[in-house]
Order: sequence, then C-alpha cells, then structure tokens
Amino acid sequence: MDASERTYWVAFRMAPAIGRARFELLLKAFGALERAWRASPEALRAAGLDARAITSVSTLKARIDPDAEMARLERAGIRVLTWEDQDYPARLKQIYDLPPVLFIKGSLLPEDERSIAVVGTRRSTAYGREAAAFLTRDLAQRGVTIISGLARGIDAIAHKTALEAGGRTIAVLGHGLDRLYPPEHAALAAEVARHGALVSEYPLGVRPDAQNFPRRNRIMSGMSLGTLVVEAPQGSGAIWTVRHALEQDREVFCVPGSIFSPASQATNLLIQQGAKLVMDYKDILEELNLADVAETQLPLPLPALVAPADDTEAAILSRLAYEPTHIDDVSRDTGLPMPTLSGTLTLMELKGLVKQVGNMSYVRLRETTVTYGGTL
Repeated sequence: MDASERTYWVAFRMAPAIGRARFELLLKAFGALERAWRASPEALRAAGLDARAITSVSTLKARIDPDAEMARLERAGIRVLTWEDQDYPARLKQIYDLPPVLFIKGSLLPEDERSIAVVGTRRSTAYGREAAAFLTRDLAQRGVTIISGLARGIDAIAHKTALEAGGRTIAVLGHGLDRLYPPEHAALAAEVARHGALVSEYPLGVRPDAQNFPRRNRIMSGMSLGTLVVEAPQGSGAIWTVRHALEQDREVFCVPGSIFSPASQATNLLIQQGAKLVMDYKDILEELNLADVAETQLPLPLPALVAPADDTEAAILSRLAYEPTHIDDVSRDTGLPMPTLSGTLTLMELKGLVKQVGNMSYVRLRETTVTYGGTL
C-alpha cells in the first residue's frame, strides 16, 4: 500500500462511527479510501453509510488534515499497519471483528505468531503473582512471545517477567499510544517497545476509557494461540479475553487456585467448564503442539534448581507455602529463634528460595531439589 492511501486509512480510523463493517463498505464502493475521503455525503450514503456515520466523517474532515496526522505519527515513532498489509499479524486477520488499522511502537516479528496471552486480575495475590512469573518465565525462555495489556497486577508481571527472561512481549492498549495508562507503567512500556511492541487500534489522542478495554482484549486473544488466565475473580475484566478467545476458537488455559480465594473464583469455574488446568509451561506447549519446537528455541539456559543448604533452611521451607506466612508463625512452627530465622530468610531470599511479600510475610518460590532429609 502506498503512503498516500495509508494516510486515509488513518484518517477514517479517527472517525468514531467507522469500524470494520464500514471500512468494508467504503472499500467496496470506492476501491480506495482516498477516493472515499473526497466523496460527497450523497456518495457516502449511496455506499451504504448511515446518517450518523456520514456526520462523523463530515465533522472529522472539517477538523483534521490527514497529512498532518501522519506526520504526528512519524514524529512519535509509530508505525501504521492496515489489514491489507502483508505484515499485519496473520492470526489477527482470522478473527471476525479485526481492527482495520493497528498503531505500533516497536516491532512485530514473524516469531510473534508463536504467542500466548497472559491475563488476570489487577488485585493479584502473592500466589497469583508467583504463578504468573513462574509460567511466563518458562514460556518466554522457550521463544513464546507474551501478550498482555500493561494493566496493574498480572499483566504487568507477565510483561516484566518476559523481559527479565530475555524474551519478547507485546502490550495491547485500549487508548492512543500517546496516552499511557496506567501512568506508573511508563518505564515498563518503554522496555516493552524496545523488546517487542506496544499495539493499539486507537489513533493518537484517544484517552483511556472503560468501554475500550473489553474491545482491546479481542486483539490480545486474536493475536495469540491461546489465553492463559492466572487469577480472576467473578466479574474480572480477564473474562472478556476468555470470551473473545472462545469466539475465535482459541485455547483457554487456567491456573487453579484455592477454593477459599475470591481471586480464583472465575478461574476455577472456567476449569470446571472445560478450560485446561495448567500446572507448568508444558501443559500449554503440549496442548498447542509446540513442545518440540519450543525446546529448540530456548534462548537462555534455565536456572538450576537450588537446594536448601542445611536442615534449618529445609525446616523453614517446609513451613512456607505459596500464600504469605508471617515470620512470627514460621518462628513458632519451627522453634527457631528470631535472629536465626531472620538471617536465614535473608540468605534464602538472595538464593531465590523464598520471597518477602510485605509486612514480614514470606512465600516459597519454585520447587527445590533433594534436600537434607528428603524432597520438598
């Protein structure tokens, strides 16, 4: 597509009433969107646009200069892809409500076709955060691109972990790429753009709006082979991504949680209804027939499992779970004096065996190897 025609795809995308169906009407009637932009209201009506859409386009034409809008995008380092471009994500082309235009900061690569969407609650528990990091790390290290929404909670952990693992990650946003939300994720967004991409269907200037986020979730699921839900209470926005994934005939994976945890109510229910229960990365890769390919793509060596150094560390680990346990409870259960316990926990945190999650509470991290007196 030449630069001139691309300009008018962007211009029409700025009209709120022009979506996928009306893009198709305009292309069918005029052959090129530049001709549609220059058409009269009568010609637009003959093409099948209703009064609301015609008013939207007429108002926009009086307000913007399409060439100036393209210049704004170029200054911001934002690339534009239309569904007629060869490098538009192939899997996204398969969905019914595909976005006519994508605005991209960063790069989309062919290997991003091997991707998983990771979603979950913004109010994650210590268990959910650790599960998200555990699974995302293993997937990213095996060449799977991690797609999420840059939101607080599980989304942010998925992006950060993929970056730390040396993998690729893509953030799909529900607003223009110049209106970052949440604002505290500015540094994270910059890293995602350097090692993947920020993607939006919304032009510059579109503010974060609650109604945009459920729609952006169809892009997350549409670009992915499957969607992994780590934690989701009833009513969670992550359920929108699941609905889109099911409509798009994509796989849905869920991390099981405690039956007493509100954060796992929806994920447990989804498992009951047929979503695949996930305990490690292999459950995902095997379901998608990616296990053999992913092992050959491993870009970084996996960290070796760390064993407790002695019986004291083993005793502490035996009293910790994936939900926070206060140091006072560990001291009472193990009989260890507080100075010994505190010092040992500090060393164990440095080794990656445990993690402090606030208020002097600790969780254990990944499974360990054979220890003094047995296996943990």
